Amino acid sequence: MIQLKRTATLLGAILLAFSMAGCGDQPQELQGQAIKNDNAPYSGVGKSQYADKGWQAGDRNSWEQHLKARAQYGQNDYARMSN
Repeated sequence: MIQLKRTATLLGAILLAFSMAGCGDQPQELQGQAIKNDNAPYSGVGKSQYADKGWQAGDRNSWEQHLKARAQYGQNDYARMSN
């Protein structure tokens, strides 16, 4: 009988410890100055080996034309297979 009480007390303490473990969780939101607004996508990142040739950072019209060309010739399977 004493062994059963000890086991019940031990299980109760373990259950209490696990249930209280989540109470110390800290909020994870960004505060104040940590929030950063993105630049426009066509503004680029400067000189990059991955930038398409003929495109200048900050040139929105050129950026849109390159996207249209890539969508038509690089990602359109119907246009690629018919050539």
